[in-house]
Amino acid sequence: MMIAQSINRTLLVAALTWLLPASALAMDHLHVAAAASLTDALNEAISVYDAKHDVKVIPVYASSSTLARQIANGSPADIYLSANVAWMDWLEEQGVNVQQRSDLLQNRLALVSARDALPDHFVPDGNQQIASLLAEGERLSVGDPDHVPAGIYTKQALQTLGEWDELTTRLARANDVRAALMLVEREETPVGVVYQTDAYASDAVRVLGLFPANSHEPITYPLALIDAEQNEAAVAFREWLASEEALSIFAEYGFDTQSATP
Repeated sequence: MMIAQSINRTLLVAALTWLLPASALAMDHLHVAAAASLTDALNEAISVYDAKHDVKVIPVYASSSTLARQIANGSPADIYLSANVAWMDWLEEQGVNVQQRSDLLQNRLALVSARDALPDHFVPDGNQQIASLLAEGERLSVGDPDHVPAGIYTKQALQTLGEWDELTTRLARANDVRAALMLVEREETPVGVVYQTDAYASDAVRVLGLFPANSHEPITYPLALIDAEQNEAAVAFREWLASEEALSIFAEYGFDTQSATP
């Protein structure tokens, strides 16, 4: 009786497997570790790609620093998209097999607010002091300058503009740039510094002004395979991310694609 039941179950599994489409059986799963600021644009890009290919792209979003450390510690990732070159460099220094590296996108730093009472236009250029927008006890929302790329760029900009010393003790330090944005959206801070693309993705904040591009290092997003050159699906998706079709999606979300390299 037990043998017969076992045979029946085996035949049932075989029949169900035969009925499944070949694409479902052959589907590849790719793990993509991407900076939090890429969430909206990359989600759309992935949906477009998945619809045309027998592949399931699984993104993980976090600060570039968090992702780099996770990859170095063995977390699965076929592709890494960082919000700055330093963390990609760091991965290589840890002995991680970074392959087919290239620069994909660029971005800008923006000063944002959700408060109508603040000026409509405020360019953080050194002539107008960000500190003047903060009442006593209020803080400036930023990605943590100790490790979050957006925060690192912000520190560089504030140092260039001569405001770092005054503001360093008045920072609300977030674990990634989207968390910094959320603090402003909730009006837990009156203003914050995020990427231009994050501001565009939010209906709750408005851009007061962009930081001068020369006040910090270029905000560059490098792309690379992580020990995946033998993975045809990973290689194909990496190549597609640098294609005109994919770059047009990123451009719609406010990223600068002019410096993209294959």
